[in-house]
Amino acid sequence: MTLVIVVAAVALLSGLAANRFLRPRLLSEDDDTGMAVKDLVGPLLTLTVLLLAFVLVTANGSYGKAEVASRGEARALDQLVETAEYAPEKQRAEIQAAAVCYARAVRTQEWPAMADGRGSAAPSVWSTAFRRTFRDLEGEPVFGMLIAADNKRSDEREERLTQATASIPSAILWFLLATLAITVVALGMCIPRRRNRGQLITLVVITALLTTTLCIIRDVDRPFGGIIDVEPTAITDAEGQATRDFVTNHPAAELPCTADGNRRTV
Repeated sequence: MTLVIVVAAVALLSGLAANRFLRPRLLSEDDDTGMAVKDLVGPLLTLTVLLLAFVLVTANGSYGKAEVASRGEARALDQLVETAEYAPEKQRAEIQAAAVCYARAVRTQEWPAMADGRGSAAPSVWSTAFRRTFRDLEGEPVFGMLIAADNKRSDEREERLTQATASIPSAILWFLLATLAITVVALGMCIPRRRNRGQLITLVVITALLTTTLCIIRDVDRPFGGIIDVEPTAITDAEGQATRDFVTNHPAAELPCTADGNRRTV
């Protein structure tokens, strides 16, 4: 994002410098004439719509899928905890405890890692604990329901991790950045050198709008980092519900993990 702003600022200054020093050598017309304010806005309308289209596609694509996957994962985990109520007491305690620890690991370790497009191995420790407990329940009526809920949780987590990576290739972002720079420089050369306050103000505003749009594209394309991001609200709620169920059913038991989802060491 910083690079986008720097390139846009340099392009704006280069356009103004070109208007000051290069334009007189290229044009022989009266120096008081030039592109009017309405003419400045017109040629950029297509580019602006294109950039906004990227924002909308990205927002409805990567960001939307990431949010849906996050909520789906939390619902599947909550369903897993509720289904465990039908399991024998020992397995119920193990499943509900592992659910709390899984949610903690996702919230405190995997969520920050997704800002860089990475995952974390911490939640996998507890998903393995789920499957280990399920083996003791083979043949029980609750076995199939637990497997279905856990498969749903696994699929939603995989989708969440997939959406954490950038969906727009770097080459496209570089192309848009180069287009922004070239457009601003070209427009800077076209405005008149005198009596040009309206054109200068319009050029600055257009540069700011295009820069903001490109920054939004980059930010929304990374739904778990930046200003516009998906918060771990759903998984936090699921953690709270799982903790309440575990404490209610096993008030004297201790969770097998720390506050950040790591397994306790004896």
